[in-house]
Amino acid sequence: MNEAPEGRTPVIGTLRGLGVSPGLAAGPVCRMEDASRLSGGPWTAASPAVEADTAVRALLAASLSLSALAEKAAEPEARAILEAQSFIAADPLLQESVEENVRNGMHALDAITAACARHREALVAAGGYFAERAADLDDIRNRAVAAARNLPMSALPDPGHPFVLVAEDLSPADTVALDPATVLAVVTEKGGPTSHTAILARARGVPAVVACRGARELRDGTLVAVDGALGEVRTGIGEEEAAGIMRRAAEKRDRLRTSTGPGRTADGHPVKLLLNIGSAADLGTEVAAEGVGLFRTEFLFLDRRTAPEMDEQVAAYEAVFRALPGDRVVVRTLDAGTDKPLPFLGLPEETNPALGVRGLRVARARPEVLDTQLDAIAAAARAAGVRPWVMAPMVTTVAEAADFARRARSRGIADVGAMVEVPAAALRASRLLAELDFLSVGTNDLSQYTCAVDRQHGELADLLDPWQPALLRLVAECADAGRRAGKPVGVCGEAAADPLLAPVLAGLGVTSLSMSALSVPAVREALAARTMAECEHAARSALEADGPAEARRHAG
Repeated sequence: MNEAPEGRTPVIGTLRGLGVSPGLAAGPVCRMEDASRLSGGPWTAASPAVEADTAVRALLAASLSLSALAEKAAEPEARAILEAQSFIAADPLLQESVEENVRNGMHALDAITAACARHREALVAAGGYFAERAADLDDIRNRAVAAARNLPMSALPDPGHPFVLVAEDLSPADTVALDPATVLAVVTEKGGPTSHTAILARARGVPAVVACRGARELRDGTLVAVDGALGEVRTGIGEEEAAGIMRRAAEKRDRLRTSTGPGRTADGHPVKLLLNIGSAADLGTEVAAEGVGLFRTEFLFLDRRTAPEMDEQVAAYEAVFRALPGDRVVVRTLDAGTDKPLPFLGLPEETNPALGVRGLRVARARPEVLDTQLDAIAAAARAAGVRPWVMAPMVTTVAEAADFARRARSRGIADVGAMVEVPAAALRASRLLAELDFLSVGTNDLSQYTCAVDRQHGELADLLDPWQPALLRLVAECADAGRRAGKPVGVCGEAAADPLLAPVLAGLGVTSLSMSALSVPAVREALAARTMAECEHAARSALEADGPAEARRHAG
C-alpha cells in the first residue's frame, strides 16, 4: 500500500465529488498505485530491430489481454469499451509510430510511451468521441509497458480484506476486474458522469464518486463512508457506524433483488422502466423491465470496411425483437459520424467532430446507409410480428424530423421519433412533435452541448452533472411539449439511472426512463416511495435551484 507523505495532515470531514453510481458503503481506504511503478528501474536497450520487435509485441499483448477481458465481461457496456480499447492497441498506425520512434533512437519503453502520447494528443485535439477515447491510450501505454517489462498489467491493491478503492482514475480494464465482494466503493479524483469508470461502476453495482478533489490525500486504512448518489465521502466514522452502513446497504440490496412490477409512483402514476441494450445478447432471461428504451444499433457497423448487408441487419434486429421483455422496443438508427468514425462511411476529417457530421447528419452524405437500415428494421419487425418505435440521433431542426419521419413511414414504420441531444431540439420540441410520435432525451450529449463542456473534461465535470438546473429546464420543455401533444417523452441518458433523480424526471412529466438492467430495481423503488404530487414538488424545487448541489438538496 502507499504511505501518506510524512507531515501531511489527515483529511477530516467530508469530501465532495460527483455521485455516479448510487449506493452506500463504508470501510477502510486502500489507495491504488499510480503507473509510475511501470517505468521505474533500468532498461538495457538492445539493437533497434530487437527494441522495435519488443515494443510491437508488447502492444499486441496489450490488445490480446483487453480482448480476453472483453470476452469474459458480463456487462455489455464493459464488452464494448474493452473491445474498442483492444482495437486501438492493435492499430497499425500506432505500431508504425512505435517503430518510427525506435528508428529515431528510442528504446522500446520510451517508443511506446511517446507513440501513445502523440496519439492521445491528437484525440484530445479532435474533441468529442475522440477525446473520450484519449484516456484509453493511457491504459494501453501502461499495459504495453508492463508487458515489455514482464510485470503484472494491473495495479489493483489486494490488502486481504474488503476496502474502499481510492485512485486518481481507473482504466476500464481495472474497473471490470473489480470484485464487488471486496471493493466496497470506488472514489477517484478524475472522471465525470459519463466516464468509463462511472459507466462500468454502475454496470457492476459498485457505489462510486468521481471528480472528488483531495481523495488521494486520504491515508490508507482510514474509515470512510461513501454515498454514491450524493457524491460524498465522509471521514471520522467509527467501526460501529461503518458496520451499520454496510448492514443497511446489504438489506437494501436484498430488497431490490425481489423488486418486480411496472414503474409507478406511490399513487399509481405510470413511468415505464426500460432497458438500454446493444444486441440480443444484452437481454437476459430475468430482466424485470417493461421493454427496451434504447436499442443501439452501432454494434453491427463497428470496425467494418463495408456496411453490413441487408440480411445481416434483418437477422440482428429480429433477434432482439423476438427476445423482448415487455411490449416496447425503441430502435435508434446508426449513431456515428466523424465523432465516431466508421471506415466504410468514408467521411472526411473535421476540425471539431463533436459539432460536425454525426448522427442523422450522416444521411446527408450517405443516405443509402439510413435507407437500408430502415428497410431492415421494417423487414425484421414484420418477421417477428412486433411494432417497433424507431428514432434518429442528433435531430436538430423540424425539417430533419419531418424528412426522417417521411423515410420511416414510407417503409411501414408507424411510430417515429427523435433523440433530443442539442438545445435547439429541446427548444423546438412542440414543433418536432407535430412531425413525430415521441421524443427521447439523451442527457449525456444534451449536457455537453448545453454547458459547452467536453464529456471527458475532468476539471469541468461538475458542469456535466445531470442535476444542472439548465439541463433539467430543457428536459421540462420536452416533457411539457409531450404533455400538450399527448405524446410520450422519455429519458435514455445516464440521468435515467439515478434513483434520486428519477422522481424529479417523473415530476417534470417524463413518461419513461431507460437504463441498464442493474439500475431498474433502485429506480423502481425510488418512484414507488413518492406520490406524483411529491414528484412534481421535487421537480419544481430542482428547477428553481441555482446549482446541482442545491437542486439535490431541495429535491430531497
